Amino acid sequence: MDKNFMVFIALGVGALYFVTNSVKDIQEGDPALQSEEYKEKHQFDGYQKYDSIGQSILDVVGADSDKQIKAWDNSSLKREFLTFFPNFEDMYLFIDERVRGDEFKNKLTEATKNIEYKFSSGSLDAEGAKRMLRSIK
Repeated sequence: MDKNFMVFIALGVGALYFVTNSVKDIQEGDPALQSEEYKEKHQFDGYQKYDSIGQSILDVVGADSDKQIKAWDNSSLKREFLTFFPNFEDMYLFIDERVRGDEFKNKLTEATKNIEYKFSSGSLDAEGAKRMLRSIK
């Protein structure tokens, strides 16, 4: 291939990267310019906050039950929570320290206890327990 053509392609990719990131930054900064797709993707970002020591938490205080579950399902905290399986003690500690909102915290704790009981008794295998933990409602 021609050397000039390769330079042209590299400049084109760089320009595309610059434009894409600029649009993303503009959308984050100005709600009037946010597309419906952007709003849909980031509608639950407000529930993920940081505590006094800088670790991320899920704060669903005041949200209705449906929003609490959707915020949990769309948070990075859910993925982090699942990494603790099968150490249920760490999972309970995670719920206690990183989830705010008594209603949802109790629901998550009870669902985890139910799964722990089924897993410990042998009526549920590891894959089934993970599947249930991913789909807590």
